Amino acid sequence: MGLIGSLRDRLASAARRRGIARNPATMEAALARCAARAPLIRTVIDVGASDGRWSRSARRILPPAPYFMVEARPEHEPGLARTAADPDFSYQICAAGNRDGEVYFDATELFGGQASDSPLEKNCIVVPVRTLDGLAAQRALQGPFAIKLDTHGYEVQILKGAREALKRTALLIVECYNFRLTAQALLAHEMCAYLGERGFRCIDLCDPLYRARDGALWQMDLFFAPASDAAFQSSSY
Repeated sequence: MGLIGSLRDRLASAARRRGIARNPATMEAALARCAARAPLIRTVIDVGASDGRWSRSARRILPPAPYFMVEARPEHEPGLARTAADPDFSYQICAAGNRDGEVYFDATELFGGQASDSPLEKNCIVVPVRTLDGLAAQRALQGPFAIKLDTHGYEVQILKGAREALKRTALLIVECYNFRLTAQALLAHEMCAYLGERGFRCIDLCDPLYRARDGALWQMDLFFAPASDAAFQSSSY
């Protein structure tokens, strides 16, 4: 069977035991499918990590790898520090963007908010911003990477600051939207086109969220893999 086949079977079995297969639209199920395809991931970069909860959950599903968490809000540092008591986790308090310096940030919601290149009308704070390329070099992070973005409309700026990291990325998870949150935000189909121009294709999705007032699709997480991924080599079902 070989190492990859054995790993795939073990991951699939673990997913079934935890009930992941019962609902294929969850983050856990999508991560399990990615793990079953056994891409080589040497570092997971979690941008918009809040208190580290996504990284802790993903670690139970994805193959073993170090996790580097990036979070703009200093209020989340206690949770990140507790997570980083495990040596497989590390973190940086800053926003991610297309430059090093400072950026405006919407501090209205602790588990929401977004970076902005211009001042916001209310609840605006200033936080440090770093490029993922710079952080990866400073921390000597090893690719191939899995990069997760939960960044509420600031994705293009982050991706512009990750040109080198994207060359070494095997999996990209992006929270995408069906409505334009800000003038600079891309809609889900625009994100697919943007990443398509950079050598990635959508390979999975999870956690569709529907607007309460009219049931319209609001957001979802899209998973992208390099266009060279073996999964795209066959068009059969």
